[in-house]
Amino acid sequence: MAILALDYGTKRIGVAVSDATRTLARPMPFLPAEPFAKLVRDLKAIAAEHGVETIVVGMPRNMDGSYGEAAQKVRAFIAHLGRTILIPVQTVDERLSTVQASRYLHEAGHKAKEQRTKIDSAAAAVLLQSYLDRLTVHPGIEDAEESA
Repeated sequence: MAILALDYGTKRIGVAVSDATRTLARPMPFLPAEPFAKLVRDLKAIAAEHGVETIVVGMPRNMDGSYGEAAQKVRAFIAHLGRTILIPVQTVDERLSTVQASRYLHEAGHKAKEQRTKIDSAAAAVLLQSYLDRLTVHPGIEDAEESA
């Protein structure tokens, strides 16, 4: 069964999905955050197509580990998502995931202007790959940052 990762944004949601063996994260095209009903339909279709059994959402934290206003928005998004999609949702620390994704895209030859449409899903793939790697090191442990 696959794992779906989301990098929440108010305009775009970065999306990545694991392979069935939970070894590799693959970025997918971002989804518009609004309208929410369409986002939910699209996420349900992706989940069904890939056999998703867990959704992982990046939780923004300040560099000191505290939560700010962005984390409140992600919590509200997760609560809303949880009422519409019957798949368990967990959060993972997303600090520096976008920076790392930007670095990967740059190293792959994507100019800054080209990164705009890829960065959200690349960040979701970074989050997911980190989560998958942790599962490999600690099999059976799926308690990411916190259950949502």
